[in-house]
Amino acid sequence: MKTLKITLVFCLISLLSFAEVSKDQKTALVDLYNATNGDSWSQSWDLEEPVSTWHGLTIEDDNIVAINLSFNGLKGSLPESISKLKHLKVLNLSFNKLSGELPSSLVRMINLEELKLFSNIFSGKIPSDIGNLSNLKSLELFNNDFSGEIPASIGSLTNLENLILSSNQLMGTLPSSLSSLKSLKVLSVFDNQLLGKIPSSIGGLVELEELVLSNNAFYGDLPNELAQLTNLRTLLLGDNQFKGNFAALKDKLPNIVDFDLDEVNRKGALATLDTEDDDD
Repeated sequence: MKTLKITLVFCLISLLSFAEVSKDQKTALVDLYNATNGDSWSQSWDLEEPVSTWHGLTIEDDNIVAINLSFNGLKGSLPESISKLKHLKVLNLSFNKLSGELPSSLVRMINLEELKLFSNIFSGKIPSDIGNLSNLKSLELFNNDFSGEIPASIGSLTNLENLILSSNQLMGTLPSSLSSLKSLKVLSVFDNQLLGKIPSSIGGLVELEELVLSNNAFYGDLPNELAQLTNLRTLLLGDNQFKGNFAALKDKLPNIVDFDLDEVNRKGALATLDTEDDDD
């Protein structure tokens, strides 16, 4: 009898240890597996085993709260059913071979705090209603093939700290709504096809530590308000058509470590474009 009781206790502990997530969440995970060639992942899932044993998942209170499948050989596209993972806070699928457009349902995952899809082959536009993800702190979509304009709704992501959209095919101007991102620390859009002037409202992003605008088609004078960004450590402006007194700007940014300009502006000591023009 004693042995039987001990056995029952261990069985109960085992059941509690491998408590299953809801049917909807498991279905969404299986859909992800099937849509991204799960059999060929570097670290695959045994669908016959409990979800709690599957690689890359974090489970809290029987809910999937994080997926980290970076560098795992995913190939395919994201299924619409991914939105069934409604408790998800972190989705990291970076460094894979995922392609196609982002599912429209993605913007319903309102608990997401980190969306890291960089270094894949995603295409199409960034969802226009990406601003619905109001809890996002990090949006990292760099090194893909996204096109179109940066959605104005990004300005609704008021908790955002990292916005990294570099190395895509994005066009148009920086949306004025970016000025609403008062918590932003990193804004990187280099290596796109963006154009226009830098709005003076960017000076209101006083938490910014990195501003990377290189390799686009921005033009005009740099706004004096950039000098308000006293927390900047990285300011990369090269391969654009900016004008302005760069030397004076650098002097007003005491924490700058990385400061990049076009080669034509490296003569002397960060001379202004106007001075270079006079020398020609």
